[in-house]
Amino acid sequence: MKRRRLVWQLYPTYLVLILLVILAVSWFVLTELRGFHYRQTTSDLQSRAELVEQQLFGRFDEGNRSWLNRQVNSLGKRSGTRITLVLKDGRVLADSEEDPLQMDNHGQRPEILEAFAGRPGVSTRFSNTLGQTLMYVAIPVYDDGRLIGTVRTAMPLSDIDRTFQVIYWKLFGGGLVIALLMAPICWWLSRRISRPLEEMTVGAQRFSRGELGVPLKEAGSEESSRLAAAMNKMAVELSERIAREVEQRSEIETVLGCMVEGIVAVDNDEQVIRLNFAAADLFGVSTKIGSGRPLQEVIRQSELQRFVSRALGQQGPLEEELVMHGPQQRYLHAQATPLTGKSKERIGVLVVLHDLTRLRRLESVRRDFVANVSHELKTPITAIRGAVETLLDDEELNPVSSRFLEIIFKQSERLNALVEDLLDLSRIEQGQGWEMRGVRLLSVLESARNACESLLLEHEIDLKIFCPEQLQARVNPPLLEQAIVNLLTNAIKYSEMQSRVVIEVAQLDDKLAIRVQDFGCGIAQEHLDRLFERFYRVDQARSRSLGGTGLGLAIVKHVAQAHRGDVRVTSIPGEGSTFTVLLPFNRTGEVS
Repeated sequence: MKRRRLVWQLYPTYLVLILLVILAVSWFVLTELRGFHYRQTTSDLQSRAELVEQQLFGRFDEGNRSWLNRQVNSLGKRSGTRITLVLKDGRVLADSEEDPLQMDNHGQRPEILEAFAGRPGVSTRFSNTLGQTLMYVAIPVYDDGRLIGTVRTAMPLSDIDRTFQVIYWKLFGGGLVIALLMAPICWWLSRRISRPLEEMTVGAQRFSRGELGVPLKEAGSEESSRLAAAMNKMAVELSERIAREVEQRSEIETVLGCMVEGIVAVDNDEQVIRLNFAAADLFGVSTKIGSGRPLQEVIRQSELQRFVSRALGQQGPLEEELVMHGPQQRYLHAQATPLTGKSKERIGVLVVLHDLTRLRRLESVRRDFVANVSHELKTPITAIRGAVETLLDDEELNPVSSRFLEIIFKQSERLNALVEDLLDLSRIEQGQGWEMRGVRLLSVLESARNACESLLLEHEIDLKIFCPEQLQARVNPPLLEQAIVNLLTNAIKYSEMQSRVVIEVAQLDDKLAIRVQDFGCGIAQEHLDRLFERFYRVDQARSRSLGGTGLGLAIVKHVAQAHRGDVRVTSIPGEGSTFTVLLPFNRTGEVS
């Protein structure tokens, strides 16, 4: 529906109100004036009737009919009044206008009935005899206290009606003139009220376009002035707030532009909200083109799209390493955090991308170097061991030479173990031998126990295994067995003679926990964070004396990571240590 301007709502309203007031006042005045004239006429007719009664007193009977007619005709002509004399039975005794013998019985006329009741009667009606509207007033006539008839006077109302018609037309013309004279004033009043609102409307439109420097004029009524002042204050506050927002956005743009990490903000519908220059450069897109478009259209990397879908499907943060395929393969470390609005409802996710390509290449070079060097070292180490064993078998060897040869043999054995561990670690890192299959976990633990049987007997260690016999796990048995053997070997070596070691398997919601607990010397708290680093030793002298290479726990960590799990340790010095291998476990009873 089309809306009207305020001026065209006020202006007609004012005119209509003025006309209604004029009509109401005119109606009231005319009603009172007509009533006044009618009352005056009634009083005049009653007075005339009383004068007639006085002049005819004592002769009001049928025997004086002729004389009464002459008197009534004479009085009626001189006063301009119709005079009628009516007997008590309703018969007309005399009339100034008509022959009383030809007139109907007037006993049932309203004014006559009132007079017969002993009080003046008044009635206004159309007279069929005279053909016009008359006002009738009748008064009772008494003779010695006895009602003998009535005197009725009547006067036509046409003169009053003509007078009032003239007054009607004069009032109508006067009202029309007043309305025409008031029209400009009404227009001026309407414009006086609407103009400040129109100016404020223009100012508000100017504010909406960002032109906040021109204030509104505070004019008009108190209400419009207060409204203009409030809008001016709003414009000042809005200007300050916009300036702060622009400054904060500029700071955010600067910070995001200077970040080397790629930032991609995505809403719940996987529409790109924002991406910084690092992310745009990483994927070869423009920051302007990316905003507001679907992620699948902006960044054509299925790995990233699946990662964002997974991040949107869960409530907490998500962290993964992604491989981006293309002309140049890239390795990215992706972290997704929920984005929330003012109402604390999630509106999307924020993805932070760290480019690990150079680091992964360096790691690949390092792994290849370690693998190649270790592989090349195996041949000379094997040759040295063979030669030393041959020399030690010579019965004519002197004791001094024998002692040095034994040292060489022992160190070659240690060097061979170190090379073997390095090769195992390299194979695990490179993903060699990672075939997963479902096996009974208890059989893997029993194999690890058998591998350490001689060491258990040597240290007189009591090993207890607590694992459900039918527990199935989808793992790589040789890798997992190697990790358990490494943990079991450390537990045995760092336990006292005739001590005990416990292997326990437990299901923890979506995790499978394999705990290896010893009751030996324990490990100090400051060493726990670095315990799984390569070649890190808590007590280097003792570790070497026990024949460790410093790579056993690093191998355990990489085996757990190969199964997409983790490894943890808790220890109390003097009471022992507990190493826990955590593997992801699904509801079907297999490692996922």
